[in-house]
Amino acid sequence: MPFLLATEAGAPDHPNEDFAAVTTTSAVLLDGVSAPQDEDNGCSHGVAWYTRRLGALLLAGVDSGLPMREALAEAITAVSAAHAGTCDLTVQESPSATVVAVRVHDDALEYLVLSDSVLLSQDDGRTRVVADTRLDDLRPRVGPGTAIRAWRNVPNGFWTAGADPRAAEEALTGTLPRAPFLAMTDGASRSVEVFEDLSWSEIFALAREQGPDALLKRVRALEGADPSGLRFPRGKVRDDATALWWSP
Repeated sequence: MPFLLATEAGAPDHPNEDFAAVTTTSAVLLDGVSAPQDEDNGCSHGVAWYTRRLGALLLAGVDSGLPMREALAEAITAVSAAHAGTCDLTVQESPSATVVAVRVHDDALEYLVLSDSVLLSQDDGRTRVVADTRLDDLRPRVGPGTAIRAWRNVPNGFWTAGADPRAAEEALTGTLPRAPFLAMTDGASRSVEVFEDLSWSEIFALAREQGPDALLKRVRALEGADPSGLRFPRGKVRDDATALWWSP
């Protein structure tokens, strides 16, 4: 089954905190959540360390056939146990990640989506968007930056895969018809959500026709055309970006 993957760090002097990996029938994509530069996240290992370990364990659980939420909860529990003795996992900014996981069946795609990474699929010309919108829904009420970060992984807030396995219960799960799919971190979906340069259908068509690397090149061009972030305000002028494509 052909998977195509493109990923690129937002800055050459900073580790890529995205992670993606596949087996013959399963795929996972994670986007690490960084703390502000002047704030301690309680972890001596870093966000990239966290996403790689969580992603590898999640892929193993999904590929083994575990229910999606169970696979994520077990992966979170295992990674938390691996560094609970050296790091303070009670800190609000403790490393966490957004998640997309997909398992391919003979007639369907089984998925899990948590936070603002996005899953697209298309069958019979219809583009289906699976997105966890709780973060976007909160922004008008609580504002950007530090204020909204305080709502992460709390009741009535938004959820990421952090130290608490209860986050798995907050993930969106379901099935789609077996068809090509595209998973993206928010650094790759910026052309739709930040720059409003493409629609979801257009970004899907670009990946289908030119591959996921074309999405990243387009995002970098858009970021480069607004280097100070004045025209299109965003938390990071350049962000880690990852896109994962699969076609039957």
